[in-house]
Amino acid sequence: MTEADLDKWFTYHAPKPGQPEQYERIRSVAKMFARTIMENTPQCADQTAAIRKVREAVMTANAAIACEGE
Repeated sequence: MTEADLDKWFTYHAPKPGQPEQYERIRSVAKMFARTIMENTPQCADQTAAIRKVREAVMTANAAIACEGE
């Protein structure tokens, strides 16, 4: 890990052309997956954790898009 990594990870990255569509595709599919988890598992701590991990995956994927090429 370097100072440059920290600068990249903790700086706002305005969307570049095409990125908003990438974000939307990821969120859309993740929402379907989270809904599938919700509809097919009992409401419990594990269900909450599973959906939280889907949300974390979306955020990490978004960071990959935002920081690409930097």
